[in-house]
Amino acid sequence: MKLLEGKTAIITGASRGIGKGIAEVFADHGANVAFTYSSSSEAANQLENELNAKGIKAKAYKSNAASFDEAQQLVADVLEEFETVDILINNAGITKDNLLMRMNEEDFDKVIEVNLKSVFNMVKAVQRTMLKARKGSIINMSSVVGVKGNAGQANYAASKAGIIGFSKSVALELGSRNIRSNVIAPGFIETEMTAKLPEDVVAGWRSSIPLKRGGTPEDIANACVYLASDLSLYVTGQVLNVDGGMLT
Repeated sequence: MKLLEGKTAIITGASRGIGKGIAEVFADHGANVAFTYSSSSEAANQLENELNAKGIKAKAYKSNAASFDEAQQLVADVLEEFETVDILINNAGITKDNLLMRMNEEDFDKVIEVNLKSVFNMVKAVQRTMLKARKGSIINMSSVVGVKGNAGQANYAASKAGIIGFSKSVALELGSRNIRSNVIAPGFIETEMTAKLPEDVVAGWRSSIPLKRGGTPEDIANACVYLASDLSLYVTGQVLNVDGGMLT
């Protein structure tokens, strides 16, 4: 059963990793997909072709969600091409890890700008069309680190915790217009980036997780399908931990 038939989704940062997994699963469920990338045009074009081959409409946009003006232009371009936006997934993010005593101001500001301000920018950009339609699902990607913190990631944890507070506030503000705002907090998800880690490090992570494995992009994508679809029409302002039990 296709749970997103006829809906249009914007997914930021979707040329690889979790974002790519979300785009692929959404297309399988019948959603039209507009997705952004920052630098890898080759990977973005390849994904665009793969998604269109699934029988839906997909288009890649080079856009920096951390820029207020670019976020506004992106949504205007998507509306011109797709006519509507039913789902927004704020997935784009970066890390610049370091212990607080060694973390410089630039690295703190950059992570807040890309991870948190981008969410503000994109929600501001789509809210008008969702308010007009009196419906919409906003899904913001946080992290278990945003829930519990992590040594060496003060900037990242702050940005991801900020996403939770922001999303709950949006849920309260826009709920009367049938616009839902939820958060997914992934745990250790195995992607191209984690594949570069030493095997003993990855094995250590896996052994510490109650389900004894790392998550996959599809695990996150399936949670997004639930929050984007009519299965969750009475769910808003929530944080869904998709972490194999890490925070249990």
